[in-house]
Amino acid sequence: MKAVRFINGWTITAILLVIVIVAGIVIISQKANPGQAVEMAMASEREVTGRIYIGGEVYNPGYYPIFSGDSLGDIIAAAGGLKEGADLTSVELTISGIDDENTTQKININRAEAWLLEALPGVGEVKAQAIIEYRLENGPFRDINELKQVPGFGESSFDMVKEMITVNE
Repeated sequence: MKAVRFINGWTITAILLVIVIVAGIVIISQKANPGQAVEMAMASEREVTGRIYIGGEVYNPGYYPIFSGDSLGDIIAAAGGLKEGADLTSVELTISGIDDENTTQKININRAEAWLLEALPGVGEVKAQAIIEYRLENGPFRDINELKQVPGFGESSFDMVKEMITVNE
């Protein structure tokens, strides 16, 4: 009986008093020291040392900047990585210097989808679909001049796009 009465009165009061004191200390310490200052630093910009064309069995072939310290893995990762089942011998790398003439990325008419073909000057929905139908019926284009064989493509249409297209990777 004595043990029960001891737990009921003074023990509960002491526990509540300890809780109030601890909570007060926590609140006061947070107001007095609102937290550590967060220091942010920008990563230093890496120097662009050139441009590289990445083609072949990568997900996003095209031209990419080369930064000082880049590894082959960094370059392949920039192009979306290797396609499933591909190996490094199926990757094409062409390096150009930073001062080289600014070359534009060409559209591969053997792989481009209709929306990309429509981005070419003078090529609308009808001509884009004609290109796709031509390559489905005749196989891939062997030369960009073969585009003149597509219905709706004459010499003037071809002249508008010939610098922007390719049949290579």
